[in-house]
Amino acid sequence: MTNPFKLPTWADDDHVYAVVETPRGSTCKLDFDPKLRAFTLAKPLMAGLSYPYDWGFIPSTKAEDGDPLDVLVIHDAKTYPGVVLRCRPVGILELEQKKKGKKKRNDRLFAVPDRSPLETDLKDIRHLPSRARAELEQFFLATDALEDKKIDFLGWRGPAHAIKTIKLLAH
Repeated sequence: MTNPFKLPTWADDDHVYAVVETPRGSTCKLDFDPKLRAFTLAKPLMAGLSYPYDWGFIPSTKAEDGDPLDVLVIHDAKTYPGVVLRCRPVGILELEQKKKGKKKRNDRLFAVPDRSPLETDLKDIRHLPSRARAELEQFFLATDALEDKKIDFLGWRGPAHAIKTIKLLAH
């Protein structure tokens, strides 16, 4: 299997590639292990919790936490680990994680696949209803609730800021 961390970041001027690690509906988090060249179990989620959308990363990026930039791909389909989606960034949720007294940024990018007809109208994550954004924040809190982490949300930003962040973290 090709190492998906090393795929290109950009598909073209407007679209990035997103690698799915954990598909929508999954009750456990999966991670790609480059040494094994396989997807492995990162952690089970709390009872009753599942991923609302496909979760993964933007290849050839490196965020402050040392991992590729996280992405939640908003679409009505469920894919599989390893699927690469051509996506349009629609925003970012900036957040800071505190673990063992150390603070690190661990932002969440949001993107829409270019082949997702139901979500083509979503241009800016801030246009989601406030209830939907609040639910996404609660999901992120719940996924780390049983770990020794504290999350502080710094704010929702639009597609221009998301693109700027991707360009800053691409290598």
